[in-house]
Amino acid sequence: MSDFDRTAEYAIHHSEEAGKKMRKTIWLIFWVLLVVTGVEVTLGLIWKDMGLAWSFVKWTFIILTLVKAYYIVAYYMHLKHEYKNFIYAVALPYIVLIAYLIVMMLTEAMYIHEEADILM
Repeated sequence: MSDFDRTAEYAIHHSEEAGKKMRKTIWLIFWVLLVVTGVEVTLGLIWKDMGLAWSFVKWTFIILTLVKAYYIVAYYMHLKHEYKNFIYAVALPYIVLIAYLIVMMLTEAMYIHEEADILM
């Protein structure tokens, strides 16, 4: 099947109105991601000058990064409109990995803390 045939087949099943709506959604998501990224970069550059606590900045970065990850996965990777079981199948390995990494970091942090106490 040639590219022209695929394009013609796509045009039969999709109206111009649906295309406009989809393009509007894509641009909206683009602007949301741009604003979130801009806030992150600006915050990273001026947080010391503003006198913000590092813990506030750190949690703000984590939350904004999760927001960006959601929009990228949901809209650009097209998982928002998939079946729930498929979404869970894709997300579960990442959730398990994140939980494992948190446990490993906390475990190592306890050992480092104990070692620092022994050296003092």
